[in-house]
Amino acid sequence: QVQLVESGGGLVQAGGSLGLSCAASGPTYATILMGWFRQAPGQEREYVGSIRKSGDKIVVVDYADSVKGRFTISRDIAKNTMSLQMNNLKPEDTAVYYCAAGTMKFDSWGQGTQVTVSP
Repeated sequence: QVQLVESGGGLVQAGGSLGLSCAASGPTYATILMGWFRQAPGQEREYVGSIRKSGDKIVVVDYADSVKGRFTISRDIAKNTMSLQMNNLKPEDTAVYYCAAGTMKFDSWGQGTQVTVSP
């Protein structure tokens, strides 16, 4: 497993933008797959998107339909970091956002960072 630390959450108005970062420490094989999830109050954790590497290349980037076209996931393989750029934010994007990583499935999780979008 790896340690994951998110940063960059905060408060933004609807229509605004916000960026999140996730720094991973640990074996690089444990971060072949990295992704973002979110959990709103009273709701289950929801998949936001993921990014998979093969060696030093990005091979797959995937998004949930609810964020497609608004959110962009990227990663710096050399630095073992991942970013989430969120544009045109909506109040329904309000949630705690979690970074996750693994080899074949997500088995390491960050502590989460709060994103609040005001109307």
